Amino acid sequence: MKSLEKSVAEKLLKIKAVKLQPNNPFVWASGWNSPIYCDNRKTLSYPQLRTFIKVELARLILEMYPDVEVIAGVATGAIAQGALVADALGLPFVYIRPTPKDHGLENMIEGDLRPKQKVVVIEDLISTGGSSLKAVEAIRNDGSEVLGMLAIFTYGFPVAEQKFKAAKVKLTTLCNYDGVLAEALATKYITADDIKTLQEWRKNPAIWKTE
Repeated sequence: MKSLEKSVAEKLLKIKAVKLQPNNPFVWASGWNSPIYCDNRKTLSYPQLRTFIKVELARLILEMYPDVEVIAGVATGAIAQGALVADALGLPFVYIRPTPKDHGLENMIEGDLRPKQKVVVIEDLISTGGSSLKAVEAIRNDGSEVLGMLAIFTYGFPVAEQKFKAAKVKLTTLCNYDGVLAEALATKYITADDIKTLQEWRKNPAIWKTE
């Protein structure tokens, strides 16, 4: 496992931003039963981890997208993360609402984004990819160019990978589902028997249930 991936997995598990309960699954807002729950907003409460994530995201952006002109955060989970990264890079920041505001200017993009600007989008978590790519679509419809997207964590669902490929959006994440499972197994958070359950869930999470 890559050192960055391993380090982020270790830190997320330590502060319980990621929880694994294969025998006592969570229920997501979508109604899915899930043996894992991820809340990366918790990282904001830990200054050292908050800074670590900010620095790593900023470093990757500089390496991959040196022409970036604007950082965009996806509401609401990535607003703070995106603003931190934009500040570290000395770049303008905007955020993208899931739907247009129902009053005033009815904005979907909040901030000053001008046509033809080069944008990198920040997300906290990638699940099916729907809301993330909706933000990309809003930016493109506004006349700007999306260079790529960075996120803290992805479940690695095949449906998300297909959606990102179809939308022609390059996704880079600090950590992923396989990395978390490897670290959780190494630290005896879960057992080898749990791995099978966790891997089965990812194949078809919409219909997965414990036996």
